[in-house]
Amino acid sequence: MEKLTNCPVCLGGDFKEVLSCTDYTTSKEEFVICQCSDCSFRFTNPRPDIKESGKYYQSDDYISHTDSKKGLLNKIYQISRDYMISTKYKSTLKKYNAKSLIDYGCGTGDFLKYCLDKGHHAIGLEIDESARKIAIQKGCQEVFNPSHLEELSDHSAEIITLWHVLEHIHDLQPTIQQFSRLLTSNGTIVIAVPNHQSYDANYYGEYWAAYDVPRHLYHFNLQSITRLMGNEGFKLIETKPMRLDPFYIALLSNKYKTGKMNPIKAVFIGVMTNLKIMFNITNSSSIIYIFKKQ
Repeated sequence: MEKLTNCPVCLGGDFKEVLSCTDYTTSKEEFVICQCSDCSFRFTNPRPDIKESGKYYQSDDYISHTDSKKGLLNKIYQISRDYMISTKYKSTLKKYNAKSLIDYGCGTGDFLKYCLDKGHHAIGLEIDESARKIAIQKGCQEVFNPSHLEELSDHSAEIITLWHVLEHIHDLQPTIQQFSRLLTSNGTIVIAVPNHQSYDANYYGEYWAAYDVPRHLYHFNLQSITRLMGNEGFKLIETKPMRLDPFYIALLSNKYKTGKMNPIKAVFIGVMTNLKIMFNITNSSSIIYIFKKQ
């Protein structure tokens, strides 16, 4: 385990413990979430170091790197992922009339392949070797380990996307600095992450599935991600809710809290979350943040 002595956002050294959450996916260990006293950013601390983090992803219950449709959760995940692909495309490459993409954390390559089929130059970066192999089998030829990031040319992408990936990255600020190097002038970076100030996060507390310790190293809200990206010269230009996320997260949260997924209650919480989003996007389980390079 490694223990952070400085806040990843403001570099302050004064933290307080705000939650203790269980890793329900693999280890059943308890992990502490701290909050910076200076900027209020939340992060898992202590956390697995980069060498030992892999074991916390080794579970059939961790499904972001699989195409399996076995079981209710897998089926719901795959349906929602397939539905969101065209939405993601329309709100990124199509909207900003971009031709080149880096999809950081591309998983099994579905979004990457969709962009390739639309005629874009698209590169994928993915840490999981089995997921990379699946992406390549689908026809995504340029899929690499994230270490390949340093070998890519300056200003080689008009858009960089991270779909539920930023919260997993150990070397946070150095990686964001690489993104800045790779983007063209006035390039766009699209980041989707869970939002710990959401309605369902407040409802479920320590059982909220999107805390997902220790795989999620950081726990963002609007203020913290805006400051983090601003430190590296990015300006927030747009936010969008991810309206399907609260239903899936509620299913898992119910399971963690009571031992049962309780689909009826999950639908209720999902609907309530989406109703509250209409008045304030910070009620959204997950938020898509769109930043422009300045």
